[in-house]
Order: sequence, then C-alpha cells, then structure tokens
Amino acid sequence: MTVEERLRRTRGWLWVVVVGLFLSGVTAFPLEIEVRWLLRAVDPFADQLPALVSWIERVHVGLVETGDHHPFMRYGTDWLAFAHLVLAVAFWGPLRDPVRNVWVVQLGMIACAGIIPLALICGPLRQIPWFWTLVDLSFAVGAFPPLWFAYRHIRAIEAQQARLAGPTRSSTSEVSGSTRP
Repeated sequence: MTVEERLRRTRGWLWVVVVGLFLSGVTAFPLEIEVRWLLRAVDPFADQLPALVSWIERVHVGLVETGDHHPFMRYGTDWLAFAHLVLAVAFWGPLRDPVRNVWVVQLGMIACAGIIPLALICGPLRQIPWFWTLVDLSFAVGAFPPLWFAYRHIRAIEAQQARLAGPTRSSTSEVSGSTRP
C-alpha cells in the first residue's frame, strides 16, 4: 500500500472519531429536550423494556427537577459538551500531519481505555444501572477501533518514509564506527 493510500485511510478513520466527538459534544447541550424525545420514543416499549423506560424516565425527571431548582448544575454538562468539541478540534493536527501528531491518536486510545475503569467504578457509585454502564462502555468500544486502525497506518507510513529516506548520516556513522560528522 502506498503512503498516499495509507494517509487517505488514516484520515478516514480520524474523521470517524472527529464526527463522533463533535456529535457527542453538540448533543450534550440540550440534554433535557433530547431525553424527553428519547422517553417518547421508548414509551411504546414500556411493557417489553420496563427497566430501560423507567431509567430514562428517572433521568428525565432528574434533569427537569435539577434544571428547575439548580440551573447552574447544567453548566457541568455544558463543560462536558465543550470538552468533546475541544477534543474533536485536537484531531486537526493528526488530520494535517498524522506522523508528527501521532501522540494525539495515542492519547485518544488511552482515553478510550480509561473509559472502562471510570464506567465500571463510578457507574455503581452513582447508581447507574448495569445496562446503562454498557452504553457508556460502548463509547470506548466505538472509538478505539478507528483510532487503532489510524495508529497502525500512521506507524506504517512512518516506516515507509524511513525506508524511502534511506539510512541517515548518524546511523551510517554508527554502523561504520566513525565519529566524524
């Protein structure tokens, strides 16, 4: 595979992550409205999925009551939304120059891995039902593969560029034992 093809594939995988971060960011602002819509959508399934519908109803009530009595608490989800948007912008570097900015992709993979202990520890502490913890874990499962594929392509690009550049002056002098510049 050529460097150009790998760059195209890398950027494709990174765009999947950027779009996901952007969508999760902008949808974190109007949570009360979205949860109301979600509740209306799942309400016909209340007999088949009573735990899910009950949970979504509880979340909606919590959002409404908190918003009515403590509107400043919504500020926390505003910051959550902002953080997702900032993370999406951070991937502009790897989109422009993946090899130089591979660290952003690595950071994204580390963040995905961090979702797992966060959800498994904090979920029960915050009385989040197990099925919703699985939804939270799906963010790691959804974001890690495109980051991993991008990372593998970036490392292959790096190796191809090194092969095309040939041996560097320092590596040839080390091999020959020379210390002259």
